[in-house]
Amino acid sequence: MADTFTWGIANLNRQLSDGTVTAVHWTLSAERTVSGETLGTGCYGSVGLGAPDPNNFIDYDDLTPQIVTAWIEDVLGADQVTSLKNGLTGQLNIQENPTEGNGVPW
Repeated sequence: MADTFTWGIANLNRQLSDGTVTAVHWTLSAERTVSGETLGTGCYGSVGLGAPDPNNFIDYDDLTPQIVTAWIEDVLGADQVTSLKNGLTGQLNIQENPTEGNGVPW
C-alpha cells in the first residue's frame, strides 16, 4: 500500500527582461494500487520566489522539472510538504475504504 507522489509544474511566471522566475504553479499527485486498481488524487498550489541568488542563477532555458521542484520544496519547507502528502494519503484512504456514498436506490 505504498503511495507514489509526483510533482508537476503547471506554469512559471517570469520576468521577460532577464528570465527570473517569480512564481511557480505546481501540482502534487498521489497514486496507490489496490487489487489491480489505481486510486489517484492530487492538489494544486503556487509559491512565490524571492530574488534569485546571483551566484547560483540558472538561466530560464536551462531549468528542469527537478530544479523547479527543489525550489517548491524549499519554499514550502519539509513540514508543509509532509502535510500535503499526508492529506493526499488521507484522500486515498477514503477512496480505498469509503464511508459515504451517493446515488439512488433504483
